[in-house]
Amino acid sequence: MSSSVDLAPSRVVPTARHGALRWPREHTHRRLGTILRLAGALPYPAWRTPTSMGPLLTVLIPAHNEEAALPAALASLRWQALAPTRVVVVADNCTDGTVSVARSLGADVLITEGNREKKAGALNQALAGLLPRLGDDELVAVMDADSMIVPNFFTVAVDRLTAHAGVGAVGGVFYGEPGGGLVGALQRNEYARYAREVARKKGRAVVLSGTASVFRVPILRAVAAARGTTVPGRPGQVYDTLALTEDNEITLAVKTLGWAALSPRPCGVLTEIMPTWSALWRQRVRWQRGAIENLRHYGVSRTTLPYIAKQVAMYLGIVAVALFLVATGIFGAMGWLGLPQGVWCLVPALFVTERVWTVRRRGPTAMALAAPIVIEFAYDLFQQAVYLRAAADSLFRRSTTWHHANDIHGS
Repeated sequence: MSSSVDLAPSRVVPTARHGALRWPREHTHRRLGTILRLAGALPYPAWRTPTSMGPLLTVLIPAHNEEAALPAALASLRWQALAPTRVVVVADNCTDGTVSVARSLGADVLITEGNREKKAGALNQALAGLLPRLGDDELVAVMDADSMIVPNFFTVAVDRLTAHAGVGAVGGVFYGEPGGGLVGALQRNEYARYAREVARKKGRAVVLSGTASVFRVPILRAVAAARGTTVPGRPGQVYDTLALTEDNEITLAVKTLGWAALSPRPCGVLTEIMPTWSALWRQRVRWQRGAIENLRHYGVSRTTLPYIAKQVAMYLGIVAVALFLVATGIFGAMGWLGLPQGVWCLVPALFVTERVWTVRRRGPTAMALAAPIVIEFAYDLFQQAVYLRAAADSLFRRSTTWHHANDIHGS
């Protein structure tokens, strides 16, 4: 592996001092303002004085042609109340200015060599050199280059890991960035409901989001050692390079090895949304197919049973919706369809209330989008079509490609 930086950690490195990461000269002020508003809307903790005290924390940012998004991601690390010890941008097959941007803003840079295994392969190259030199009491954070974390993300993550010895990793709760018109607004409502679902589960993580997660070093070592035996994958590699959704897969790996995973609500992450329907389609087909194939690789176990049950319920729900639409069409054609009367009026009223209430934290615009039902119902049908396509692709072993919003933006 060829690298532009020695991965051996040190207690005195450029990024160990809070402020060593420099502010970008040019960055998206709208994104910076949005992440601060998000931080203000999340509960506990209040802003703390920036400090470097705490466990040694190395941040890895895998990046493929991310010169436009990277400055904002690094800015969100610059203002962390608990400063990371080291920030390493893992530049993977970049043809733009990602490397020069990272260096100019004070981050270390690792350039991958011969990687054909996407994000998982890039992280494996970085971790292969990093993990043998880290102490068992240290932490590694993995963060997407197109995401931003709230100022107390690391403070909350370390608090949870310190308070709960059985927790192996802490993941972020993601929210969608502004923009994207209707398709963007629908994704933001979807993410808001996901955040609410995680909160109702008392922060138990469904997925250790690839947008930002913090791992104990011994957990990453244990996953690498268990590959090929207890968990799928190549022996010695932390991330399974055959998985389409590496964050979902490593969540299953961590849980299979007996560790808990949390997603505390204050660990907010602002991430990109897909700006077009076609981009969203490709992203979600990959996500769903990855989830299906991860479960097939892991088989049935105590860890996977809840995930399998959720998938079964989801596909049964698709059947139920299809039957509902067919029945509605038949009854309409026969003149038997009319407005609900009496007590039956409560059913749509309760449904509307639920849709509006679950996005209330996003404000009046989000609530207005949810109120008509029909718009979000159409979005649900879109999602169900995605699930059916993903299942078919997995069943017939169709090839798939990695998609990124940068493909749309032309960066």
